[in-house]
Amino acid sequence: MKLWLLRHARVVLPQGLCYGASDVPADEALTAEAAQAIAPLLPAGLPVRVSDLGRAQQLHQALRAHRPDLGATQTDPRIREMDFGTWEQTAWDAVPRAAFDTWMADFALHRFGGAESVHELMARVADALDDTRATVGEGGEALWITHAGVIRSAMHLAQHERRPIASAREWPRDAPQTGEWMVLEV
Repeated sequence: MKLWLLRHARVVLPQGLCYGASDVPADEALTAEAAQAIAPLLPAGLPVRVSDLGRAQQLHQALRAHRPDLGATQTDPRIREMDFGTWEQTAWDAVPRAAFDTWMADFALHRFGGAESVHELMARVADALDDTRATVGEGGEALWITHAGVIRSAMHLAQHERRPIASAREWPRDAPQTGEWMVLEV
């Protein structure tokens, strides 16, 4: 399956904040630019899954304005960003080093901020991948409008299937920047 992964545009928050599951808006002009850039590349009838967070929904609406010929859309909360719990909207450099070190020591299972672990994130992304594959078939294509953590999860799953992540060293470093995309063979 060919999976287009489109990351929402930059959010309207100060740089350096942790904002995973926080429902914060994206910059409207940058959202429009991202939609305009990817619109001519997408195949007609491409089915779309969109995170339920507003910044992804904004990009979906902007893209639909350019491409009303895209396929059916499904809002899927499984492709929302990781929930960082108590650390949501906290400056990353204000998070106590001990909290960060605890997470890195048990990267897969520790619930950083108390809400969700990387393992839980990857499990819901894997389920969404399975559903997408069942919908479009092995040789099909689909588009997800989503977030960096979800994209990194999909990258890891494409390479290692459902094998649990052993440490932070295995976590993919490179994901598209805000407003950018990648294509993944899953």
